[in-house]
Amino acid sequence: MINKIINRFANPLDLLGRLLVAYVFVGAGFAKIGGYDHTVAFMESVGLSGVLLPLVILTEIGGGILLALGYQTRLAAIAIAGFSILAAIFFHADWSVEANRFSFLRNLAIMGALLSYVSAGVRGWSIDAWLEKKNLDKRDSTE
Repeated sequence: MINKIINRFANPLDLLGRLLVAYVFVGAGFAKIGGYDHTVAFMESVGLSGVLLPLVILTEIGGGILLALGYQTRLAAIAIAGFSILAAIFFHADWSVEANRFSFLRNLAIMGALLSYVSAGVRGWSIDAWLEKKNLDKRDSTE
């Protein structure tokens, strides 16, 4: 019974999940734009070059938008997951600070969601699924 209900709502649940995860990254990317100088200083305080900030912003906003749309989902999820583990290591590895411990574990949890998109792809309400169906239909019509 529960599987039938879940299967019925699989597409909207998949979309909602992607939107929620994407929101975290898109919002963070825009926040970095708004506090650009502060973010550069923070990056440099942990030994990273502020020159990397545009790449960080592109990864967060671009990857988040791709994830939300369900386009190139697996690649976007890999990029954002990689960013998440790097952020956890560089900015939240000092577990003597409780906020860092929480942020590190939050990054790992988000990575778990992203890795599920890497392994499974996305369902019907995505550009990837639409393109796949279009390609299958095209192949079927030529056979």
